[in-house]
Amino acid sequence: MRSNVDIVRATYEGSAAENGERLREVLAPDCAWVEAAGFPYAGTYVGPDEVFAGVFHRLATEWIDYRAVVDSFVAEADHVVGFGTYAGTYKATGRAMRAAFAHHWTLRDGKIIRMVQYVDSYLVQQALRGG
Repeated sequence: MRSNVDIVRATYEGSAAENGERLREVLAPDCAWVEAAGFPYAGTYVGPDEVFAGVFHRLATEWIDYRAVVDSFVAEADHVVGFGTYAGTYKATGRAMRAAFAHHWTLRDGKIIRMVQYVDSYLVQQALRGG
């Protein structure tokens, strides 16, 4: 059986398409996905369909070469936290950004039931505003 860290790590390590497939496989049907206030997709999305429509589809269509690279993980029981950096160029403004993030994942029985995003949204907002 894979560890919780292995489950979460697999959602970051491949191509965007591979990561999306792996994520969809491990999201619980009623998972809660919380995007931070100040992030362009702020709010709580419930269930894989809302997560993919409200977050990942928008990332794929509104950004150029958007990526989330995790540098380290910390785990305890059913909780995994990944620390890393977002990078990409916002299509509407042509402005690139790099912003530090932390993702707090909660798992149960090998499925992700909750993800909470913490991000330096100021740097993301600068890319959205351009100029």
